[in-house]
Amino acid sequence: MENDLAVTLANFGPIILMVLIFYFLLYRPQKNAQKKREEMLSSLKVGSRVITIGGIYGTITSLTDEIVRLKIADKVEIEVARGSINGIADDKNVPA
Repeated sequence: MENDLAVTLANFGPIILMVLIFYFLLYRPQKNAQKKREEMLSSLKVGSRVITIGGIYGTITSLTDEIVRLKIADKVEIEVARGSINGIADDKNVPA
């Protein structure tokens, strides 16, 4: 009976190993990145300099739960979806 258990575990060992590898190499890092992005999106505030997924730099003039209004030039403002904000722009390499 003990021998059958050992054979069963030996047969499922590679499958369990693959599941663990997928968890640590794919699933867990993706969840961490998603959590970090959600934190960034929730920390947006008026006056923040951001970059959109499309590469547009702008300053937030107003925002709601779904829409962000960006000033991208003098007298030019656009509205984008909050989810299209890629990140907070780094002041060192942002065009003025």
